[in-house]
Amino acid sequence: MDHVKAGQKRRQLTKTLKPSWVFAIALGSSVGWGAFILPGDWIGESGPLGAMIGLLIGALVMMVIASSYGVMIKKFPVSGGGFTYAFIASGKIWAFICGWFLSLGYISIVALNASAFSLLLKFLAPGFMKQMYLYSIAGWDVYLPEVIISSLIILLFAVVNSTGTDISGRIQFYFSVFLVAGVVILGAFTFGTSESPLENMKPLFSGGQSVLTSILVILAIAPWAYVGFDNVPQAAEEFNFSPRKATMLIVASLFTSFLIYAIMIGLTAWTFPAGAALNGNLWLTGEVVNTALGFGGLVVMAVAIMMGIFTGLNGFYMSSSRLLFSMARARALPDMFRKISKKNQTPVWGIWFVTLITLPTPWFGRQALSWIVDMSSTGVSVAYLFTCVAAYKVLAWGKEEANREIAPVKKGLALTGMAASTAFLLLLLLPFSPAALTTPSYVLLIGWAVLGGVFYAAIRNKYNSLSQEETEYYILGKSIESEVDTSVGVETAPPVPNKTPSPNTGIPT
Repeated sequence: MDHVKAGQKRRQLTKTLKPSWVFAIALGSSVGWGAFILPGDWIGESGPLGAMIGLLIGALVMMVIASSYGVMIKKFPVSGGGFTYAFIASGKIWAFICGWFLSLGYISIVALNASAFSLLLKFLAPGFMKQMYLYSIAGWDVYLPEVIISSLIILLFAVVNSTGTDISGRIQFYFSVFLVAGVVILGAFTFGTSESPLENMKPLFSGGQSVLTSILVILAIAPWAYVGFDNVPQAAEEFNFSPRKATMLIVASLFTSFLIYAIMIGLTAWTFPAGAALNGNLWLTGEVVNTALGFGGLVVMAVAIMMGIFTGLNGFYMSSSRLLFSMARARALPDMFRKISKKNQTPVWGIWFVTLITLPTPWFGRQALSWIVDMSSTGVSVAYLFTCVAAYKVLAWGKEEANREIAPVKKGLALTGMAASTAFLLLLLLPFSPAALTTPSYVLLIGWAVLGGVFYAAIRNKYNSLSQEETEYYILGKSIESEVDTSVGVETAPPVPNKTPSPNTGIPT
Protein backbone atom coordinates (compact mmCIF):
# COMPACT_ATOMS: atom_id res chain seq x y z
CA MET A 1 0.00 0.00 0.00
CA ASP A 2 3.03 2.30 -0.35
CA HIS A 3 1.55 4.16 -3.30
CA VAL A 4 -1.76 4.94 -1.56
CA LYS A 5 -1.44 8.38 -0.01
CA ALA A 6 -2.01 8.82 3.70
CA GLY A 7 -5.64 9.27 4.59
CA GLN A 8 -6.82 7.93 1.26
CA LYS A 9 -7.66 4.37 2.17
CA ARG A 10 -10.56 3.11 0.09
CA ARG A 11 -13.83 3.64 1.94
CA GLN A 12 -16.63 1.10 1.81
CA LEU A 13 -20.32 1.07 2.63
CA THR A 14 -21.86 -1.30 5.18
CA LYS A 15 -23.62 -4.47 3.97
CA THR A 16 -27.20 -4.20 5.24
CA LEU A 17 -29.54 -4.70 2.24
CA LYS A 18 -31.69 -7.86 2.07
CA PRO A 19 -32.87 -9.38 -1.25
CA SER A 20 -36.48 -8.27 -0.66
CA TRP A 21 -35.32 -4.71 -0.02
CA VAL A 22 -33.25 -4.68 -3.21
CA PHE A 23 -36.26 -5.96 -5.20
CA ALA A 24 -38.31 -3.16 -3.68
CA ILE A 25 -35.65 -0.59 -4.58
CA ALA A 26 -35.73 -1.70 -8.23
CA LEU A 27 -39.52 -1.97 -8.41
CA GLY A 28 -40.38 1.22 -6.55
CA SER A 29 -37.79 3.25 -8.46
CA SER A 30 -38.95 1.91 -11.83
CA VAL A 31 -42.65 2.61 -11.31
CA GLY A 32 -42.62 5.94 -9.49
CA TRP A 33 -45.25 8.54 -10.32
CA GLY A 34 -45.43 7.94 -14.08
CA ALA A 35 -47.62 4.84 -13.87
CA PHE A 36 -50.38 6.90 -12.27
CA ILE A 37 -50.03 10.34 -13.87
CA LEU A 38 -49.21 9.52 -17.51
CA PRO A 39 -51.57 6.73 -18.74
CA GLY A 40 -53.97 9.32 -20.16
CA ASP A 41 -51.15 10.93 -22.16
CA TRP A 42 -49.90 7.57 -23.40
CA ILE A 43 -53.36 6.50 -24.53
CA GLY A 44 -53.72 9.77 -26.41
CA GLU A 45 -50.35 9.28 -28.13
CA SER A 46 -50.50 5.57 -28.94
CA GLY A 47 -53.84 4.06 -27.89
CA PRO A 48 -54.12 1.65 -24.93
CA LEU A 49 -52.84 -1.45 -26.72
CA GLY A 50 -50.10 0.49 -28.49
CA ALA A 51 -48.91 1.85 -25.13
CA MET A 52 -49.00 -1.61 -23.52
CA ILE A 53 -47.08 -3.25 -26.38
CA GLY A 54 -44.50 -0.47 -26.36
CA LEU A 55 -43.95 -0.86 -22.63
CA LEU A 56 -43.87 -4.68 -22.88
CA ILE A 57 -41.18 -4.58 -25.56
CA GLY A 58 -39.37 -1.99 -23.47
CA ALA A 59 -39.46 -4.28 -20.42
CA LEU A 60 -38.09 -7.20 -22.47
CA VAL A 61 -35.29 -5.03 -23.82
CA MET A 62 -34.51 -3.85 -20.29
CA MET A 63 -34.32 -7.50 -19.20
CA VAL A 64 -31.73 -8.11 -21.90
CA ILE A 65 -29.74 -5.14 -20.64
CA ALA A 66 -30.28 -6.38 -17.06
CA SER A 67 -28.34 -9.51 -17.97
CA SER A 68 -25.26 -7.32 -18.47
CA TYR A 69 -25.88 -5.58 -15.16
CA GLY A 70 -26.01 -9.00 -13.52
CA VAL A 71 -22.65 -9.93 -15.02
CA MET A 72 -21.07 -6.73 -13.75
CA ILE A 73 -22.60 -6.89 -10.26
CA LYS A 74 -21.38 -10.46 -9.84
CA LYS A 75 -17.85 -9.55 -10.90
CA PHE A 76 -17.65 -6.12 -9.28
CA PRO A 77 -20.18 -5.70 -6.42
CA VAL A 78 -19.37 -2.05 -5.75
CA SER A 79 -21.27 1.22 -5.94
CA GLY A 80 -21.10 3.38 -9.05
CA GLY A 81 -23.24 1.55 -11.61
CA GLY A 82 -22.84 3.16 -15.04
CA PHE A 83 -19.87 5.24 -13.89
CA THR A 84 -17.98 2.13 -12.78
CA TYR A 85 -18.88 0.14 -15.87
CA ALA A 86 -17.98 2.98 -18.25
CA PHE A 87 -14.53 3.02 -16.64
CA ILE A 88 -14.14 -0.70 -17.29
CA ALA A 89 -15.44 -0.35 -20.84
CA SER A 90 -13.68 2.78 -22.03
CA GLY A 91 -11.55 4.44 -19.37
CA LYS A 92 -11.64 7.45 -17.10
CA ILE A 93 -12.88 10.16 -19.47
CA TRP A 94 -15.93 8.19 -20.60
CA ALA A 95 -16.56 7.18 -16.98
CA PHE A 96 -16.76 10.85 -16.03
CA ILE A 97 -19.06 11.65 -18.97
CA CYS A 98 -21.38 8.77 -18.10
CA GLY A 99 -21.39 9.63 -14.40
CA TRP A 100 -22.03 13.31 -15.15
CA PHE A 101 -25.17 12.64 -17.21
CA LEU A 102 -26.37 9.79 -15.01
CA SER A 103 -26.18 11.96 -11.89
CA LEU A 104 -28.41 14.55 -13.55
CA GLY A 105 -30.90 11.84 -14.49
CA TYR A 106 -31.09 10.48 -10.95
CA ILE A 107 -31.30 13.88 -9.27
CA SER A 108 -33.94 15.22 -11.66
CA ILE A 109 -36.17 12.22 -10.96
CA VAL A 110 -35.96 13.00 -7.24
CA ALA A 111 -37.20 16.50 -8.04
CA LEU A 112 -39.93 15.29 -10.38
CA ASN A 113 -41.26 12.79 -7.85
CA ALA A 114 -41.50 15.57 -5.27
CA SER A 115 -43.48 17.70 -7.72
CA ALA A 116 -45.72 14.70 -8.51
CA PHE A 117 -46.86 14.65 -4.88
CA SER A 118 -47.98 18.26 -5.25
CA LEU A 119 -49.78 17.33 -8.47
CA LEU A 120 -51.70 14.65 -6.57
CA LEU A 121 -52.72 17.20 -3.96
CA LYS A 122 -53.79 19.61 -6.70
CA PHE A 123 -56.27 16.99 -7.81
CA LEU A 124 -57.42 16.01 -4.31
CA ALA A 125 -57.59 19.50 -2.82
CA PRO A 126 -57.53 22.07 -5.65
CA GLY A 127 -59.00 24.80 -3.47
CA PHE A 128 -56.11 24.60 -1.03
CA MET A 129 -53.31 24.02 -3.54
CA LYS A 130 -54.35 26.84 -5.89
CA GLN A 131 -53.86 29.61 -3.40
CA MET A 132 -51.17 32.29 -3.35
CA TYR A 133 -50.40 32.30 -7.07
CA LEU A 134 -46.77 33.24 -7.74
CA TYR A 135 -46.12 33.16 -11.51
CA SER A 136 -46.25 30.95 -14.61
CA ILE A 137 -43.39 29.13 -16.34
CA ALA A 138 -43.94 27.49 -19.75
CA GLY A 139 -47.69 27.54 -19.16
CA TRP A 140 -47.50 26.02 -15.68
CA ASP A 141 -48.96 28.11 -12.85
CA VAL A 142 -46.79 28.00 -9.73
CA TYR A 143 -48.52 28.35 -6.35
CA LEU A 144 -46.86 28.71 -2.96
CA PRO A 145 -48.44 25.59 -1.33
CA GLU A 146 -46.98 23.26 -3.98
CA VAL A 147 -43.53 24.82 -3.52
CA ILE A 148 -43.66 24.39 0.26
CA ILE A 149 -45.03 20.83 0.17
CA SER A 150 -42.57 19.62 -2.48
CA SER A 151 -39.70 21.14 -0.49
CA LEU A 152 -40.84 19.42 2.72
CA ILE A 153 -41.04 16.06 0.92
CA ILE A 154 -37.50 16.50 -0.38
CA LEU A 155 -36.24 17.29 3.13
CA LEU A 156 -38.15 14.37 4.66
CA PHE A 157 -36.50 11.78 2.43
CA ALA A 158 -33.11 13.36 2.92
CA VAL A 159 -33.52 12.72 6.64
CA VAL A 160 -34.79 9.15 6.03
CA ASN A 161 -31.79 8.29 3.85
CA SER A 162 -29.38 9.89 6.32
CA THR A 163 -30.58 7.58 9.11
CA GLY A 164 -29.11 4.49 7.47
CA THR A 165 -29.62 2.02 4.65
CA ASP A 166 -31.30 -0.53 6.91
CA ILE A 167 -34.10 1.95 7.66
CA SER A 168 -34.52 3.27 4.11
CA GLY A 169 -34.41 -0.28 2.71
CA ARG A 170 -37.08 -1.53 5.11
CA ILE A 171 -39.31 1.47 4.35
CA GLN A 172 -38.87 0.85 0.63
CA PHE A 173 -40.12 -2.71 1.01
CA TYR A 174 -43.28 -1.77 2.94
CA PHE A 175 -44.06 1.07 0.53
CA SER A 176 -43.72 -1.32 -2.42
CA VAL A 177 -46.14 -3.83 -0.86
CA PHE A 178 -48.80 -1.11 -0.51
CA LEU A 179 -48.06 0.07 -4.06
CA VAL A 180 -48.66 -3.35 -5.62
CA ALA A 181 -51.74 -4.03 -3.48
CA GLY A 182 -53.31 -0.70 -4.42
CA VAL A 183 -52.79 -1.24 -8.16
CA VAL A 184 -54.25 -4.76 -8.03
CA ILE A 185 -57.34 -3.55 -6.14
CA LEU A 186 -57.94 -0.67 -8.57
CA GLY A 187 -57.48 -2.86 -11.63
CA ALA A 188 -59.77 -5.61 -10.36
CA PHE A 189 -62.61 -3.32 -9.26
CA THR A 190 -62.64 -1.10 -12.38
CA PHE A 191 -62.55 -4.13 -14.68
CA GLY A 192 -65.27 -5.87 -12.68
CA THR A 193 -67.63 -2.88 -12.55
CA SER A 194 -67.26 -1.95 -16.23
CA GLU A 195 -70.02 -3.29 -18.50
CA SER A 196 -67.80 -3.81 -21.57
CA PRO A 197 -64.15 -3.31 -20.57
CA LEU A 198 -62.61 -4.76 -23.75
CA GLU A 199 -64.98 -2.84 -26.01
CA ASN A 200 -64.31 0.37 -24.09
CA MET A 201 -60.61 0.14 -24.88
CA LYS A 202 -61.20 0.73 -28.59
CA PRO A 203 -59.58 2.23 -30.59
CA LEU A 204 -56.63 0.14 -29.49
CA PHE A 205 -54.12 2.29 -31.38
CA SER A 206 -53.94 6.00 -32.05
CA GLY A 207 -55.84 6.76 -35.25
CA GLY A 208 -53.56 9.57 -36.39
CA GLN A 209 -50.50 7.39 -37.04
CA SER A 210 -49.40 3.88 -37.97
CA VAL A 211 -49.38 1.02 -35.49
CA LEU A 212 -45.56 0.90 -35.64
CA THR A 213 -45.27 4.60 -34.86
CA SER A 214 -47.70 4.23 -31.97
CA ILE A 215 -45.53 1.51 -30.47
CA LEU A 216 -42.21 3.30 -31.12
CA VAL A 217 -43.38 6.50 -29.43
CA ILE A 218 -43.85 4.60 -26.17
CA LEU A 219 -40.90 2.25 -26.67
CA ALA A 220 -38.59 5.27 -26.90
CA ILE A 221 -39.42 6.26 -23.32
CA ALA A 222 -38.62 2.78 -21.94
CA PRO A 223 -35.20 3.91 -20.60
CA TRP A 224 -37.06 6.53 -18.58
CA ALA A 225 -40.12 4.40 -17.74
CA TYR A 226 -37.96 1.63 -16.28
CA VAL A 227 -35.05 3.70 -15.01
CA GLY A 228 -34.64 2.56 -11.45
CA PHE A 229 -33.76 -1.09 -12.00
CA ASP A 230 -30.21 0.25 -12.45
CA ASN A 231 -30.39 1.45 -8.84
CA VAL A 232 -29.56 -2.15 -7.96
CA PRO A 233 -25.87 -1.89 -9.00
CA GLN A 234 -25.66 1.42 -7.10
CA ALA A 235 -26.60 -0.56 -3.98
CA ALA A 236 -24.44 -3.61 -4.81
CA GLU A 237 -21.77 -2.67 -2.30
CA GLU A 238 -24.40 -2.90 0.45
CA PHE A 239 -25.80 -6.37 -0.38
CA ASN A 240 -25.80 -8.75 2.58
CA PHE A 241 -26.33 -11.65 0.15
CA SER A 242 -24.62 -13.13 -2.88
CA PRO A 243 -24.39 -10.76 -5.88
CA ARG A 244 -25.38 -13.73 -8.05
CA LYS A 245 -29.04 -13.06 -7.14
CA ALA A 246 -28.98 -9.59 -8.68
CA THR A 247 -30.08 -10.58 -12.19
CA MET A 248 -33.11 -12.50 -10.90
CA LEU A 249 -34.14 -9.58 -8.67
CA ILE A 250 -33.84 -7.07 -11.52
CA VAL A 251 -35.79 -9.20 -14.00
CA ALA A 252 -38.55 -9.85 -11.45
CA SER A 253 -38.82 -6.13 -10.71
CA LEU A 254 -39.02 -5.25 -14.42
CA PHE A 255 -41.81 -7.76 -15.05
CA THR A 256 -43.76 -6.50 -12.04
CA SER A 257 -43.22 -2.91 -13.17
CA PHE A 258 -44.66 -3.71 -16.59
CA LEU A 259 -47.74 -5.30 -15.01
CA ILE A 260 -48.32 -2.16 -12.94
CA TYR A 261 -47.99 0.07 -16.01
CA ALA A 262 -50.32 -2.19 -18.02
CA ILE A 263 -53.01 -2.26 -15.31
CA MET A 264 -52.97 1.52 -14.92
CA ILE A 265 -53.21 2.04 -18.71
CA GLY A 266 -55.95 -0.58 -18.84
CA LEU A 267 -58.15 0.87 -16.12
CA THR A 268 -57.83 4.34 -17.67
CA ALA A 269 -59.13 2.91 -20.95
CA TRP A 270 -61.48 0.05 -20.03
CA THR A 271 -63.58 1.70 -17.32
CA PHE A 272 -65.64 3.96 -19.61
CA PRO A 273 -66.35 4.00 -23.38
CA ALA A 274 -63.88 6.07 -25.41
CA GLY A 275 -66.62 8.52 -26.37
CA ALA A 276 -67.29 9.23 -22.72
CA ALA A 277 -63.64 10.02 -21.96
CA LEU A 278 -63.32 12.63 -19.27
CA ASN A 279 -61.23 14.99 -21.36
CA GLY A 280 -59.79 18.27 -20.19
CA ASN A 281 -59.01 17.08 -16.66
CA LEU A 282 -55.72 17.73 -14.93
CA TRP A 283 -55.35 14.01 -14.25
CA LEU A 284 -57.41 11.65 -16.42
CA THR A 285 -56.62 8.42 -14.55
CA GLY A 286 -57.58 9.97 -11.23
CA GLU A 287 -60.84 11.29 -12.65
CA VAL A 288 -61.69 7.84 -14.05
CA VAL A 289 -61.14 6.18 -10.67
CA ASN A 290 -63.05 8.88 -8.83
CA THR A 291 -66.03 8.64 -11.19
CA ALA A 292 -66.11 4.82 -11.24
CA LEU A 293 -65.31 3.93 -7.64
CA GLY A 294 -66.08 7.09 -5.71
CA PHE A 295 -64.32 8.25 -2.57
CA GLY A 296 -63.14 4.75 -1.59
CA GLY A 297 -61.45 4.23 -4.94
CA LEU A 298 -59.89 7.65 -4.71
CA VAL A 299 -58.42 6.83 -1.29
CA VAL A 300 -56.88 3.60 -2.62
CA MET A 301 -55.59 5.54 -5.63
CA ALA A 302 -54.11 8.24 -3.41
CA VAL A 303 -52.32 5.66 -1.23
CA ALA A 304 -50.96 3.81 -4.28
CA ILE A 305 -49.65 6.93 -5.96
CA MET A 306 -48.09 8.16 -2.70
CA MET A 307 -46.31 4.83 -2.39
CA GLY A 308 -45.12 5.12 -6.00
CA ILE A 309 -43.84 8.62 -5.39
CA PHE A 310 -42.21 7.77 -2.06
CA THR A 311 -40.46 4.65 -3.40
CA GLY A 312 -39.15 6.71 -6.32
CA LEU A 313 -37.89 9.44 -4.01
CA ASN A 314 -36.29 6.96 -1.62
CA GLY A 315 -34.73 4.82 -4.36
CA PHE A 316 -33.23 7.68 -6.33
CA TYR A 317 -31.98 9.43 -3.22
CA MET A 318 -30.11 6.22 -2.50
CA SER A 319 -28.77 5.72 -6.04
CA SER A 320 -27.76 9.35 -6.65
CA SER A 321 -25.87 9.62 -3.35
CA ARG A 322 -24.06 6.30 -4.05
CA LEU A 323 -23.14 7.45 -7.54
CA LEU A 324 -21.68 10.68 -6.16
CA PHE A 325 -19.83 8.65 -3.49
CA SER A 326 -18.33 6.35 -6.11
CA MET A 327 -17.25 9.24 -8.35
CA ALA A 328 -15.63 11.03 -5.40
CA ARG A 329 -13.84 7.82 -4.40
CA ALA A 330 -12.28 7.87 -7.88
CA ARG A 331 -11.39 11.59 -7.40
CA ALA A 332 -13.87 12.68 -10.09
CA LEU A 333 -15.73 14.80 -7.50
CA PRO A 334 -14.58 16.72 -4.41
CA ASP A 335 -13.47 14.65 -1.42
CA MET A 336 -16.46 15.59 0.74
CA PHE A 337 -18.72 13.30 -1.33
CA ARG A 338 -16.78 10.20 -0.27
CA LYS A 339 -17.19 10.87 3.45
CA ILE A 340 -19.33 8.36 5.34
CA SER A 341 -21.16 9.25 8.54
CA LYS A 342 -19.70 7.30 11.45
CA LYS A 343 -23.06 6.71 13.13
CA ASN A 344 -25.22 5.57 10.22
CA GLN A 345 -22.59 4.58 7.61
CA THR A 346 -24.21 6.60 4.81
CA PRO A 347 -22.65 8.96 2.23
CA VAL A 348 -24.25 11.89 4.02
CA TRP A 349 -22.68 14.65 1.93
CA GLY A 350 -24.05 13.11 -1.25
CA ILE A 351 -27.53 12.89 0.28
CA TRP A 352 -27.58 16.53 1.34
CA PHE A 353 -26.03 17.71 -1.93
CA VAL A 354 -28.93 16.10 -3.78
CA THR A 355 -31.22 17.92 -1.34
CA LEU A 356 -29.61 21.31 -2.01
CA ILE A 357 -29.78 20.78 -5.78
CA THR A 358 -33.43 19.70 -5.77
CA LEU A 359 -34.84 22.18 -3.24
CA PRO A 360 -34.96 25.08 -5.77
CA THR A 361 -36.69 22.94 -8.45
CA PRO A 362 -40.30 23.31 -7.19
CA TRP A 363 -39.98 27.02 -8.00
CA PHE A 364 -39.37 26.24 -11.70
CA GLY A 365 -42.72 24.58 -12.41
CA ARG A 366 -43.39 21.05 -13.53
CA GLN A 367 -43.06 21.69 -17.27
CA ALA A 368 -39.46 22.84 -16.93
CA LEU A 369 -38.69 19.75 -14.85
CA SER A 370 -40.17 17.49 -17.53
CA TRP A 371 -37.68 18.93 -20.05
CA ILE A 372 -34.83 17.96 -17.75
CA VAL A 373 -36.14 14.43 -17.28
CA ASP A 374 -36.66 13.99 -21.04
CA MET A 375 -33.08 15.08 -21.60
CA SER A 376 -31.78 12.83 -18.82
CA SER A 377 -33.15 9.79 -20.68
CA THR A 378 -30.11 10.25 -22.91
CA GLY A 379 -27.76 9.85 -19.97
CA VAL A 380 -29.54 6.71 -18.80
CA SER A 381 -29.28 5.17 -22.27
CA VAL A 382 -25.56 5.98 -22.37
CA ALA A 383 -25.15 4.14 -19.05
CA TYR A 384 -26.99 1.12 -20.48
CA LEU A 385 -24.67 1.11 -23.48
CA PHE A 386 -21.48 1.22 -21.43
CA THR A 387 -22.75 -1.49 -19.09
CA CYS A 388 -23.33 -3.85 -22.02
CA VAL A 389 -19.90 -3.04 -23.48
CA ALA A 390 -18.26 -3.65 -20.11
CA ALA A 391 -20.10 -6.95 -19.63
CA TYR A 392 -18.97 -8.14 -23.05
CA LYS A 393 -15.35 -7.31 -22.17
CA VAL A 394 -15.56 -9.01 -18.78
CA LEU A 395 -17.05 -12.14 -20.36
CA ALA A 396 -14.28 -12.13 -22.95
CA TRP A 397 -11.68 -12.07 -20.18
CA GLY A 398 -13.30 -14.91 -18.18
CA LYS A 399 -11.27 -18.07 -17.68
CA GLU A 400 -13.55 -20.20 -15.51
CA GLU A 401 -14.84 -23.47 -16.94
CA ALA A 402 -18.45 -22.60 -16.06
CA ASN A 403 -18.03 -19.26 -17.75
CA ARG A 404 -16.95 -20.96 -20.99
CA GLU A 405 -20.28 -22.77 -21.17
CA ILE A 406 -22.59 -19.85 -20.52
CA ALA A 407 -20.50 -16.96 -21.85
CA PRO A 408 -21.69 -17.23 -25.49
CA VAL A 409 -25.31 -16.69 -24.42
CA LYS A 410 -24.45 -13.77 -22.17
CA LYS A 411 -22.17 -12.29 -24.82
CA GLY A 412 -25.07 -12.44 -27.26
CA LEU A 413 -27.31 -10.68 -24.74
CA ALA A 414 -24.63 -8.04 -24.18
CA LEU A 415 -24.37 -7.41 -27.93
CA THR A 416 -28.16 -7.19 -28.16
CA GLY A 417 -28.15 -4.75 -25.27
CA MET A 418 -25.57 -2.60 -27.07
CA ALA A 419 -27.78 -2.48 -30.16
CA ALA A 420 -30.89 -1.67 -28.10
CA SER A 421 -29.14 1.09 -26.15
CA THR A 422 -27.88 2.62 -29.38
CA ALA A 423 -31.39 2.45 -30.84
CA PHE A 424 -32.78 4.25 -27.77
CA LEU A 425 -30.20 7.00 -28.19
CA LEU A 426 -31.03 7.41 -31.88
CA LEU A 427 -34.77 7.56 -31.15
CA LEU A 428 -34.11 10.37 -28.68
CA LEU A 429 -31.46 12.34 -30.57
CA LEU A 430 -32.39 12.14 -34.26
CA PRO A 431 -34.60 15.16 -35.09
CA PHE A 432 -36.85 13.18 -37.45
CA SER A 433 -37.52 10.44 -34.89
CA PRO A 434 -41.14 10.23 -33.66
CA ALA A 435 -39.74 10.27 -30.11
CA ALA A 436 -37.10 12.99 -30.56
CA LEU A 437 -36.34 15.32 -27.68
CA THR A 438 -38.11 18.67 -27.71
CA THR A 439 -36.13 21.83 -28.42
CA PRO A 440 -35.92 22.86 -24.72
CA SER A 441 -34.59 19.38 -23.87
CA TYR A 442 -31.93 19.66 -26.61
CA VAL A 443 -30.87 23.06 -25.27
CA LEU A 444 -30.62 21.71 -21.72
CA LEU A 445 -28.66 18.68 -22.93
CA ILE A 446 -26.12 20.90 -24.66
CA GLY A 447 -25.95 23.21 -21.63
CA TRP A 448 -25.32 20.32 -19.25
CA ALA A 449 -22.61 18.96 -21.58
CA VAL A 450 -20.87 22.35 -21.67
CA LEU A 451 -21.07 22.63 -17.88
CA GLY A 452 -19.60 19.13 -17.60
CA GLY A 453 -16.71 20.16 -19.84
CA VAL A 454 -15.97 23.14 -17.62
CA PHE A 455 -16.14 21.02 -14.47
CA TYR A 456 -13.91 18.33 -15.98
CA ALA A 457 -11.31 20.95 -16.89
CA ALA A 458 -11.31 22.05 -13.24
CA ILE A 459 -10.84 18.55 -11.75
CA ARG A 460 -8.84 16.95 -14.57
CA ASN A 461 -5.42 17.17 -12.92
CA LYS A 462 -6.59 15.60 -9.68
CA TYR A 463 -8.70 13.00 -11.48
CA ASN A 464 -5.78 11.95 -13.66
CA SER A 465 -3.20 12.09 -10.87
CA LEU A 466 -4.04 8.52 -9.90
CA SER A 467 -2.31 5.70 -11.74
CA GLN A 468 -4.37 3.05 -13.49
CA GLU A 469 -3.72 0.66 -10.60
CA GLU A 470 -4.82 3.22 -8.01
CA THR A 471 -7.94 4.11 -9.99
CA GLU A 472 -8.93 0.46 -10.30
CA TYR A 473 -8.42 0.03 -6.57
CA TYR A 474 -10.54 3.02 -5.60
CA ILE A 475 -13.35 2.30 -8.05
CA LEU A 476 -13.39 -1.51 -7.97
CA GLY A 477 -11.53 -2.53 -4.84
CA LYS A 478 -9.13 -4.62 -6.95
CA SER A 479 -7.57 -4.97 -10.36
CA ILE A 480 -9.99 -5.30 -13.30
CA GLU A 481 -8.56 -8.66 -14.35
CA SER A 482 -8.04 -9.97 -10.82
CA GLU A 483 -9.34 -13.46 -10.17
CA VAL A 484 -9.90 -12.70 -6.46
CA ASP A 485 -13.40 -13.66 -5.26
CA THR A 486 -15.39 -10.41 -5.17
CA SER A 487 -18.50 -11.84 -3.55
CA VAL A 488 -17.14 -11.79 0.00
CA GLY A 489 -17.00 -7.99 0.16
CA VAL A 490 -13.69 -7.83 2.09
CA GLU A 491 -11.55 -4.85 1.25
CA THR A 492 -8.36 -5.93 -0.44
CA ALA A 493 -5.10 -4.09 -0.59
CA PRO A 494 -4.35 -2.23 -3.79
CA PRO A 495 -2.06 -3.99 -6.25
CA VAL A 496 1.63 -3.59 -5.58
CA PRO A 497 3.08 -1.20 -8.16
CA ASN A 498 5.75 -2.27 -10.55
CA LYS A 499 9.12 -1.33 -9.04
CA THR A 500 10.94 -1.34 -12.39
CA PRO A 501 12.41 2.15 -12.95
CA SER A 502 10.92 4.12 -15.79
CA PRO A 503 13.38 4.53 -18.69
CA ASN A 504 12.51 8.23 -18.78
CA THR A 505 12.47 9.24 -15.13
CA GLY A 506 14.16 6.51 -13.14
CA ILE A 507 11.12 6.54 -10.83
CA PRO A 508 9.34 3.24 -10.12
CA THR A 509 6.15 2.93 -12.18
